[in-house]
Amino acid sequence: MTHKNILVVDDEAKMQRILEIVLRQMGHSVTCAGDGREALTILEQAHFDLVVTDMKMPRLDGVGLLRALRGQGSDIPVIMITAFATVETAVEAMKEGASDYIIRPFKNEVVVNAVQRALKMSQIQSQNRFLKNELDSEWNEFVGESRPMQGVYQAIRQVAPTNASVFIHGETGAGKELAARGIHKASGRSGLFVPVNCAAIPEEMLESQLFGYKKGAFTGAHKDHVGKFELADEGTLFLDEITEMPLNLQSKLLRVLQENQVEKLGSNQPVNIDVRIIAASNRDPLQAVEEKILREDLYYRLNVFSLVLPPLRDREADIALLAHHFLEQKAARLGRPVPRLSAPAIARLSAYHWPGNVRELENVIERALILCTGDTVEPDSLLTGGSAPSQPEEETDSGASLALQPQVEQLERQLIVEALAQADNNKSVAARKLEVSERTLWYKIKKYGLGRESG
Repeated sequence: MTHKNILVVDDEAKMQRILEIVLRQMGHSVTCAGDGREALTILEQAHFDLVVTDMKMPRLDGVGLLRALRGQGSDIPVIMITAFATVETAVEAMKEGASDYIIRPFKNEVVVNAVQRALKMSQIQSQNRFLKNELDSEWNEFVGESRPMQGVYQAIRQVAPTNASVFIHGETGAGKELAARGIHKASGRSGLFVPVNCAAIPEEMLESQLFGYKKGAFTGAHKDHVGKFELADEGTLFLDEITEMPLNLQSKLLRVLQENQVEKLGSNQPVNIDVRIIAASNRDPLQAVEEKILREDLYYRLNVFSLVLPPLRDREADIALLAHHFLEQKAARLGRPVPRLSAPAIARLSAYHWPGNVRELENVIERALILCTGDTVEPDSLLTGGSAPSQPEEETDSGASLALQPQVEQLERQLIVEALAQADNNKSVAARKLEVSERTLWYKIKKYGLGRESG
């Protein structure tokens, strides 16, 4: 459990001291208040991760403090301390939104266990909110009205209400994760959507990330860790680039799918799970089976339903629609008016072959918005990886693209270095600061050789 800030609220100095000693021994910072009103004042001035409060206090008691916090929209976890005679009141407090309650007199380990439970639940709820917000925003980016996309939408509508495993095949940048999120959102499953990029996580870490581990399971395992399977219980686990998973780990994955149970590293106690699996790859899965980089039995277990995403070059009718969508999205983030795309700019976008698919189009539009100085995006702002096939050679801007690319990459590299430093090398926090996915951040770290610099 990482260091947390905890507010203890009790009108008895002796009880404050007892709780302060126990919590500091757990490695947390502790601030004390004498009643609910003082606690509210302190909470307005500083951030706290948990409140531990007595129920019976002068001026404003524990239940009053809890109601005040919930009335302000605060979701900070609150643990109630109560005498045996007021247990029923404590149960009522749980209904009001308390995380837990402790009966006095108590043993120190009771406090330790209650605090660990409350902080862990708060962390899971925070991850839940973040992933759901991310889900809603990213599903809105799944834009397209072309015939190929209509087929994709129909397939998602058909498979989403079932619990069938899905295998998504599509080129890099075609929107495999967005499709997986769409399936999860339309499925009605109450749990999280948990994405795992099998190619981005080092091989020696992938197993522990998927299955979790117990404290002491290996060198560096200083505390229990909940794996992705457990995190996705009653939800969806998205295994991107499944063909990059080592074969020995594929066999363990197959066993989990067959038994619906997972064992943490360092434990022999199986945990029952209810997880829907969506796998994806930019490789042809049958070819991967033939090349023996994907187990045949695992492939058929995952490929109950197959979804093939069309590349952007086969969705010409969607290119202008997507470009306008990304312009609106990026302009809103920058607080700028939305420029229009000129007819020559749309013609250029439509003629380009888009090897990086939708992801490349998004990047091109973002760069165009940065370079655009007026109210219209013209072709000279559209820096693709090469010139459009239909554009005459003398009118291409490949020279401008090549000249500006190093400057753009240098700026991007510096932004990543700064974000990692501000986030204390926490990749999830840095990705949120940069408004990119963790997968994208890992790719950029590798691209710019920041592995050593970022630890």
